[in-house]
Amino acid sequence: MPAVPSAHLSPHALRARFAKPPVWQPEVERETSFSTRAPAQAAVLVPIVMRGTDVAQSTVLLTQRATHMSTHSGQIAFPGGKVDREDANHQATALREAQEEVGLAPQHVQVLGELPVYVTGTAFWVTPVIALVSPDFELTPNPDEVQDVFEVPLSFLMNPANHRRHQVDWQGQQRQWFSMPYHEARLGPNGQSEAVERFIWGATAAMLRNFYRFLVVNPVQ
Repeated sequence: MPAVPSAHLSPHALRARFAKPPVWQPEVERETSFSTRAPAQAAVLVPIVMRGTDVAQSTVLLTQRATHMSTHSGQIAFPGGKVDREDANHQATALREAQEEVGLAPQHVQVLGELPVYVTGTAFWVTPVIALVSPDFELTPNPDEVQDVFEVPLSFLMNPANHRRHQVDWQGQQRQWFSMPYHEARLGPNGQSEAVERFIWGATAAMLRNFYRFLVVNPVQ
């Protein structure tokens, strides 16, 4: 399958896409359930950071969850969490959680729209909220929830050459999932560049895969 053309990843093209969305179906909608608790509504923010003037410089801001979290500990995730009764809607949940988790202030965020609900194996019904983010923000990650914050080029995530599909038999059921391993160059303790693998998988990779499907079908002209 083709990569999403860079011109279709520009802020203008993304706004146009959500203003007149195509008829489409998400590729992955739910995981094999391994939880007995009641379903919980949740929302995540998919923050597209508008870096530089070149559309190829746009990135997606992601977090690595703290290792002591009760669910999905240590995994790569979008900022987000469960819907509170005080939240007006899923977008309000995503914005509130992004501010609480990483300190991303709402004034830096322009919501474009939502993707269909994705159901995790832990019984979270997650609404992905897609948004553009101005790059002049300052983050203050909450160490109780977030171990690290980093960015991955949007063009990398919207290229299926970087998408891997996995399949395994687990407890008598067949489980399938996507991963999008990304190698980030960072300065090590000795001041030299070293590669850090960001293993994006599970629900986060599935929602990114659906975002790819949303953008690639009948591309914006």
